[in-house]
Amino acid sequence: MANVVVVGAQWGDEGKGRIVDWLAARADVVARYNGGHNAGHTLVVGGKTYKLALLPSGIVRGKRGVIGNGVALDPEALLAEIARMAELGLQVTPDNLSIAENATLVLPIHRALDEAQERLRREPIGTTLRGIGPAYEDKVGRRGLRVGDLAEPARLADKLEALVDYHNAWFRGLGLEVCSRDAMFDRLMDIAPKILPFVRPAWADLNDATDRGEHILFEGSQAVMLDIDWGTYPFVTSSATVASAAAAGTGLGASKLGHVLGVTKAYATRVGGGPFLTELTDATGEALRTRGQEFGVNTGRPRRCGWLDAAQLRQAVRVSGIDSLALTKLDVLDGFDSIELCVGYELDGARVDHLPASLDAQARARPVYERFDGWQRSVKGVRERAALPHAAQAFIARVEAVAGVPVSMITTSAERDDTIVLRDPFDPAPRV
Repeated sequence: MANVVVVGAQWGDEGKGRIVDWLAARADVVARYNGGHNAGHTLVVGGKTYKLALLPSGIVRGKRGVIGNGVALDPEALLAEIARMAELGLQVTPDNLSIAENATLVLPIHRALDEAQERLRREPIGTTLRGIGPAYEDKVGRRGLRVGDLAEPARLADKLEALVDYHNAWFRGLGLEVCSRDAMFDRLMDIAPKILPFVRPAWADLNDATDRGEHILFEGSQAVMLDIDWGTYPFVTSSATVASAAAAGTGLGASKLGHVLGVTKAYATRVGGGPFLTELTDATGEALRTRGQEFGVNTGRPRRCGWLDAAQLRQAVRVSGIDSLALTKLDVLDGFDSIELCVGYELDGARVDHLPASLDAQARARPVYERFDGWQRSVKGVRERAALPHAAQAFIARVEAVAGVPVSMITTSAERDDTIVLRDPFDPAPRV
C-alpha cells in the first residue's frame, strides 16, 4: 500500500512534525485529518523555522497539502498562518493547498465559549482556549457551520443566526456578554473570498490520487491518549485521533490507509491536566524538560515529563492499529545513570497490563518499572542502530517487546538528517 498514516502514540508533542517532514520527501500529498490550530509542529528547513498549526507540514517540502473534513478550521488562524509562511518566502496557493468543503468552521463565538467553559469547570481540562471543542460540539449537534457555507451568504446568515441564538441563551443565563451575529457575519464575508479559492471536494481528489498510485501521507494531530473515546477522558481533545480517523476525516476509505506509524518519545510528556502515571516531579523530571526543551509550540506552556510508559504504548498500538514506531528524542536520555521503563501497573494489589478507563482506578494505579543502565556516550548524530551504545539498544529492544511492534525510525538529535531508518514506512521491505 502506497499510503502512510502518522499518529501520536502518547499525549501529543511526540515530534510528529519532524517525522512527517522526513516522510514528506517520499509522498506526493500530505493530508491533515483531525484537530485544529490547537496543536503545532515546528520544522527547520534551510535555516528557516516554520511553525505550523493548520497547514500540512509537507507544504514546506513542496508537496500538495490537503485540509480534510475532520479538521476544525479557524479561517482567521489559517490566513494568519499563510501570511507568516509568505514572510518566510513560502507561497501557499490553491495550487498547493486544498480545503475540504465540509470541514467545520471555528468562529469567534467558539473561542468565547471555550474560555467561559474552562473558567467555570470545577476541574479545568487544560484546553488551549482556541474554540476547537465547542466547534466540534456544534458539528455533532448539527448546528455547525462548514467551509462550503461561505459560498452561500443567505444560508450562512440563517445558520449563523440560529447558532448565535443557541449559544447566547447560555451566555445570558450566566450573566456573560453575548456575541454579535452581525459582526461575525461581516467578518466571514470579508474572509470568504480569501478562503473559497482553496475549497474543493478533497475526498475525491484523494481517491483519484490513490487510483493514480500516488503516495499519500496522513498527518495526525494530538495523539491516541487524547482521543475522545480512547484517551484519558475527560482530559482529552474533542476529535478522534486514532488511525481510523484518517479515513473518516478525509473521505479516503479505511482499506486504503496503508501503514500506520506511531510516534513516541523515548520518555513521556503531557500538557495540561489529566492522569500521567509515570510523571516525575523531581530533578529528573526537570532534567527531561530542560534537555528536551519541553514547552508548547503554540502555547509556550511547560510540559509535564516522566519515564516512557510502554504499557500505555502497547495500548495505543492495539487500539490504533499501529504497525511500527518512530522513537524520537533518544538523545535526551544521554547521561542518565539509569533509565526506567513502565511495563504495567499495580491496581488494588493486582498486576494489570493496560490503563483502566476509570479516573478513580487510574488514580489508584501505580506504574511497574523495569530499570536499565544509562549510557554516557552521546547518541547525538548516530545514524545506524548498531552504532548506538549497547545500553540504548537494550532499552529500545525492550520497548519493542512490550509495545508489540518494531521500531522503524529513531531520531538522535534535533537535526532532520540525524535519523536512523530501519524501515521506510512507504516500503514494506525492512532495511538490512
